[in-house]
Formats: sequence, structure tokens, C-alpha cells
Amino acid sequence: MRLSDEQLLDISTRFRTQMEKGLSVESNATASVRMLPTHVRSTPDGSGASCSALKPRQCFGIWGADCVKAERAGGLTERPSGLQLESISPCWTLSSSCSAHPKHGPQVFANTAFLWTPEKGEFLALDLGGSKFKVLLVKVSEDGRGKVDMESQSYPLPEDVLGGRGTDLFDHVAESLKDFMQRNKLDLSTHERRSLGFTFSFPCRQTKVDEGVLLSWSKNFKARGVLGTDVVESLRQAVDRVGDLKVNVLALVNDTVGTMMTCGFDERNCEVGVIVGTGTNACYMEEMRHIDLVEGDEGRMCINTEWGAFGDDGMLDDFITESDREIDAASGHPGKQTFEKMVSGMYLGELVRIVMLKMARRGLLFGGRVSDALCTKGKLQTAHVALMEMYKEGLQNTWNILMELGLQPSEDDCVAAQHVCTIVSFRSANLCAAALAAILTRIRENKRLKSLRTTVGMDGTVYRTHPQYAKRLHKVVRRLVPECHVRFVLSESGSSKGAAMVTAVAGRLHSQRLQVCHTLAPFSLSPGQLQQVRDRMRVDLERGLRKGTHTGTPVKMLPSFVCTLPSGNEWGKYLALDLGGTNFRVMVVKIRSGLRRSVRIYNKIYAIPLEIMQGTGEELFDHIVQCIADFLDYMGMKNTRLPLGFTFSFPCRQTGIDKGALVSWTKGFKATDCEGHDVVDMLREAIKRKNEFDLDIVAVVNDTVGTMMTCAYEDPKCEIGLIAGTGSNVCYMEEMRNIKCMEGNEGRMCVNTEWGGFGDDGALEDICTKFDQEVDEGSLNMGKQRFEKMTSGMYLGEIVRQILIDLTSRGLLFRGRITERLKTPGIFETRFLSQIESDRLALLQVRAILQQLGLDSTCDDSIIVKEVCGVVSRRAAQLCGAGLAAIVDKIRENRGLDHLDITVGVDGTLYKLHPQ
Repeated sequence: MRLSDEQLLDISTRFRTQMEKGLSVESNATASVRMLPTHVRSTPDGSGASCSALKPRQCFGIWGADCVKAERAGGLTERPSGLQLESISPCWTLSSSCSAHPKHGPQVFANTAFLWTPEKGEFLALDLGGSKFKVLLVKVSEDGRGKVDMESQSYPLPEDVLGGRGTDLFDHVAESLKDFMQRNKLDLSTHERRSLGFTFSFPCRQTKVDEGVLLSWSKNFKARGVLGTDVVESLRQAVDRVGDLKVNVLALVNDTVGTMMTCGFDERNCEVGVIVGTGTNACYMEEMRHIDLVEGDEGRMCINTEWGAFGDDGMLDDFITESDREIDAASGHPGKQTFEKMVSGMYLGELVRIVMLKMARRGLLFGGRVSDALCTKGKLQTAHVALMEMYKEGLQNTWNILMELGLQPSEDDCVAAQHVCTIVSFRSANLCAAALAAILTRIRENKRLKSLRTTVGMDGTVYRTHPQYAKRLHKVVRRLVPECHVRFVLSESGSSKGAAMVTAVAGRLHSQRLQVCHTLAPFSLSPGQLQQVRDRMRVDLERGLRKGTHTGTPVKMLPSFVCTLPSGNEWGKYLALDLGGTNFRVMVVKIRSGLRRSVRIYNKIYAIPLEIMQGTGEELFDHIVQCIADFLDYMGMKNTRLPLGFTFSFPCRQTGIDKGALVSWTKGFKATDCEGHDVVDMLREAIKRKNEFDLDIVAVVNDTVGTMMTCAYEDPKCEIGLIAGTGSNVCYMEEMRNIKCMEGNEGRMCVNTEWGGFGDDGALEDICTKFDQEVDEGSLNMGKQRFEKMTSGMYLGEIVRQILIDLTSRGLLFRGRITERLKTPGIFETRFLSQIESDRLALLQVRAILQQLGLDSTCDDSIIVKEVCGVVSRRAAQLCGAGLAAIVDKIRENRGLDHLDITVGVDGTLYKLHPQ
């Protein structure tokens, strides 16, 4: 059991290897040192955050920021509106994802970093993992850095509970909690739930701060039915079963993390937590860029190493003794927690007993005599080892303990027994020092420092009560890593204060997360609301078709004079123009029928500058004709007179297939002297002014009609055309008898609904948000095209921008700073929204997109931005779906069918490019 410095450095190197294996996503599953992310993102002094972006007195409470300053300051020179902060105190940072609990209210968080000012209030904490179970009440009052008072009560953990059913274990915990609250006169009848932090000293896989799936039991815990389950949920269910407990379990914290946070409350540089008690473990602050299991590369996150399992893969076999093997074989978890069985207080006393029993049987102790007690497992505790190694009373204590074991020791026996205790406990301290040296070296190298100055928070009964242990550990660590100047701090209040502090932060985050959810809630439409949209759309469709109400309805229902669908026998060569967004397209279409049926398209795209879109009508159509001339030159067709179809994606009142008067501009167009005029005539006039070529304009077609006809050429069942792009619109084949503004009852005609105007009469007011209102007020056609402004690509990005401004103004995004770029209308284009919502896009890539937009974001900001984009685009798709439901149901009823089988032809950049 004696280990040289060379051997300890070898062990330290092996531990470093296992740390790296545990951090890698490829090898984590097979690593003995599990390196579990805790989602605690900073120590209390803010050492987990980079501070380059903020000046000391420009800090404020923030949501979604990795870059925060941890300076103590007397006040704020700047702060976003809505924040009630008086001073800056320790920085606490943690993160988690969204969750909800059906009975305990919304436990909603997002991956989050947060600068915390100590909150007034009372927080409950549970500590489960050692020989006793503890319930605590932590009172935080504002007093400088935040004064913390604690009251606690320990409860026994019977063997039948530790080894029984998991439900019995958690029921015992909940009943103890209830007893504690009654003893301390904490009102159980209050409607307000108390925040609770759960210190759970066993390896758990956490994806958020209020969830932990148990990976394995250790020490003498082996309750059935708990492995692989969420222990927080188990506790919540037990709380429900016990009843009358108004608590919110907001945080699950490993005891090492609690220790680090507790010590960090008073020690600014504490970035490691170590427990050497009934069990042993360590945590430390790791760079996010090295943690493959968690998205993001900014700042740091606390890693729970679970170093007790070091050696389970055979890595320590050459250091394991025969006595260690006997300990392992007799344990409740053979082959597991190898390092812990060589280090922790649960096993040190038993190791000493086994060694002394072997020596006695070899005649080296007690005259070769053994007692029943010496042969009995568990008769010698680690507390006895500590008594035997005391400075002055150690020899007398040894004699007393050996006598209690039924032995008759000589003075030499007592000295030898003391020596055995020293070797066993010294090896424990040496092994702990070797692993700790590996952690300290990693922190130093992560920071690229030649010399590291840091603090290690310590706790555990062995470290706390053994008279020699702490001194030995400190000495060996300093010898193994002389380049690390380490201050060891004993946690005076265990790990529970730190757990309560994390809970306090979780409570604040819970409140802030609710603000985000409340902001986005109006975008989530219920099935009932969508049915109402469908029904109101159906009413407006009918009104638009009737003669008496046709002119007053916002859904124009414009006849297109297209009365038949393609037969598939079309052939010839045609010119086509497509105007409807910021681009204008000219093309030649060659159609071949018969057995070798094909369609070939040659096209060229031209930009429509903003000054042309919003200039005069003459300038717009002259620009269009110039583009046509360029295309004809490009194709060598200037002297060819081909029939031309003009796709014009704006509402036109047609009186013939080649006659259409513009009703109103949409999608940002505002050219003067166009509304009320025939667009075919304006195009012909512009061609005459150019006087370079002549065209046979035979049809003006809305883009929805063009889409329906394109798709119907391939699928005869296509009788609806939908555009979901810069704008939003739909057309469909209506029965002539229903189109009251047209003469004739036979056959069908395609009707261009112009549904973008749906809601202009207030039909959508109950689902219209304040952000929709802001987008409308900033548009060129205020009060018009309300449905289009909630569904089309031209406006979705702008809705997102308005939401981001609102969240930022309340300190929930981008460090509370509204940049000039964010204030710029149109900066957040819908294409960015499509990119951000891609399933394949990692948060770092989302962050890169935001930074292209001048938004200095963190990965935590990216999560919220992605959520904002999701609710806006989901609502748009749902509203389009509700409108389309009205159309297809009308067609079904028109034809007197119980079931309709129909195809919808769809086009538009939003539909084509948006991933969801």
C-alpha cells in the first residue's frame, strides 16, 4: 500500500487519460470516469464566465449569457428595463432545458447563464447520499454578499429502506421532509410552493438542472427500481403520495458540486469540489469547448467526475492488493467503484480490520489470537481509525478499541495497529492527491498558465474528522503539482448551502423563463382556434363569391378566366414573365407532347431595386421591358414574336384572360399610377416606348393559378394552387354556378382568392399579437393584408425581430443590449429563420448566423432565438393549413362528396426552403 511519487504521478496520468475519455462523445459510454455535465455553468464569483465584453459597473442580471462580469459593485450605471436589481453580488450560472411537471406547475428553463444577486427568501434542501439523510432550511437575506442562515435535521436511513424498493426510499425522504417542515412550523397549507434543491450523491446523467437519471448506486445504497429513472421525478411522485407538501424541486445537485458552490460563496477562486467521506468524488470547472456531451463552446461548466469508479476497467489492477480484492468481493457492488473502495470512509475501517486479521492469523499480532469481533465484517469503522491515529491519545484509543474487539493487545500490538491505520489512510490520501493533481493540471493547461492559483472546496467525514488526513493530502498535492498553488477550504456547512444557492438561482431562472414562455404563448394556437380560423375563412370565401358582398369582403375571390386544366397534349414555344417578389424572371418554355412529352425552360432572373418597386408605374414597367430586351438578346430571339403569358402575383380584377386591373399592391411594391389600371395595357405601352421588339401578350395569370396549372400538367387531380413564399395566396377550381359576379352556370373557373387580405376587417384580432401589430404599423400598407403578414416570408423574419427586441429590452436576450443592427427593419430575413430552424444546424452555427447579423450572442441566446423562430413559423404553417382546410372542404361540399381526393400544387420559397 506504500506508493512512491513516481507511482502517484503514473496514477495521475492514467486518471487524466480517463478524464479525456469521459469528455469525448465517442468514448464516454465506455469510460470508467464518467465526467457527467452538471449544467451548473459558473462558481459563485463568476469564474465560469469570460468577462471581456462587460465593464465592471455595467453588469446586470441577464438571461442567456455566458459572458458576465463577476465584480462586486454598489450599483448599476446601466440596466435594461424591467430588472429590479440593487447591487451585484456573486455570479451564479447554470443551465437546463425545458420541462414541465403536470402537478408541480411548469418547471421551465432554457440553457441559460445568469448573473445572480442573492435573493431574499427561504429555500429547502435535501441531502441524500451518506450514512444519514439531512433536511435543511436555508434562509437568504440581503446583507452585503447575502447572509445565509441554516437550520437542519438529520434522519436515519434504515437498512431495509436502503435495500428495499425505490418507492419506499423516496417515500421515506418525503415523509422526513414533511416532518421537518412541521417541526419548523413551515406552513404546509400555503398556496405558494417552496423551492427545493436536492443534493443526491450518486452518478446521474443530467440534461438539465432539474433532472437526473441514476446510472448506478454506490456505497451501501441498492434500492430496487431506481436505476435508469429520473430521481427528481421519483421525489416529486413521493411528495404527491405523502401529500400536503407544497414544494417545487428546482435543482438536482451532486454533493461535490454543492461543496464547490458552498466554498465558492466565500472563496472567489474555488473551482474544484472534493468529497472524502462515506464515498469519494470530485467536480471541477471544465471548458465548454471540451465537453462533447453538451452543445456550445463558450464559458465553462461544472463536471461531476464520478472518480469513485476510476479503475473499474482494470486501470488500477497493478496497485490493487489482496485486501482490496476481499473488500470488493464482500461489497454490495463487486467490480464497481474501485477507486472509492481504496479511498473512502465506508471501506477504510474494513481494510484495516482485514489487514490486522491477516497479521494475527500469521502470528504477527495479538500472539496469533483472533476474536469473533475481529472476524466480523463492519466491526471496525473509519471513525475508529481516526481515533487510533490521533496525536496524543492515539495509543490509548487504540488499546481501548482493540479491547472492545475482544483482544488482549500488547503495547507493540497497539503500535503495529496504529501503523496499519496510518498506511491505509495515507494510501487513501495519496490516491486522492494523485487524482486531484490530474484535475488541477487540466485546469492549468485549459487556462494556458505556467502557474495556477486556485481553491479546492473540501468536505466529507474522513477529511473533516481524521486528524492527519487533510495535512497529508495537502502535502502530497503540492509535491505532485508544484506549479499549482492550491488553497484548501473546508465546507463549514457541507454541500447543502451550495445546493440551496443553486436552487435560488433556479427559482429566478424559472421566473425569467416564464417571461419568455408568456411572451411566446399567443403564437401557440389551439385546435379550437384553428377551427375558428377555418370557419371564418369559409364565411369570407362565400361572401367574396356573392354579388352583393363581393366588393366589401377582404377575401377578393377574383375570377381568373382560366376554365380548364391542362390535358397533357399542349405543345409549342412560349415566352413567360414572372413578377411577384423582389426578383423578376423572364423565360422561354418549350413544350413537347405525345410519347416524348417534355417541358424545357430557359430563364434569367433580374432584380427589382427598391427605388423601382416604390417609384412610378412607368419606371417599373420600363424596367420590366428592359429586362425582357436583355433576355431576348441573350437568347437571340429579338425578332421572334412568340405568345406571352404574364404571371403577375398581385390582386387583379380580370375581365378577360388578357385583361387585369390591379386592385392593390402587396409585398412591398408601391409604384404609383398603377392601382386601378390594366397591367397588360401598361406592359404594352412600355414595349411601345422601347420600340425594339413586339410581343403577343395572350394571358395575365396570378402566380397561384400558374402554380396550379404547372402541377396539373403532371397530376390531373391538382385543382388548387398555393403560394407560400414572399407573399401568401391560394386559388382553386370553383363551380361557375357559385361565382355570382360572373354570368353562366356551367363548368368551373379558377378563382384567385387573394386570401392575404383575410382579417383586414378584424376577423383575426383575437389571435393577432402585439408583435403582429408592430409589423403592420411598420409596413407600407398598414391595416391591409393581415393574413399575409402573419403567414408569408416577407414578414415572418420581421415578426421574429420584434420579439427579439422585446425580449432583449427585458434583459432576456443578448445581454440586454439592443444593437443598432437589431433596430434595423428587415435585417432578420426569413431565410435566416429557415436556416436557424434546420435540424442539422448545431447551436454554434445558429450563433454564427446571429453574429453575421451583428447580434453578439451566446449559445444560450441561440436556443431562445431558435424557439422564437419555431413558434412564428409554426403559427404561419398552421394558419395556412386552416385556410386550406376551408378551401378543400368547400370543394368537397360543392361536389356533394363524403370524401374528396385532391392534389394541391405548392410553390414559394418559404414552402421550398423552410426545413419544418
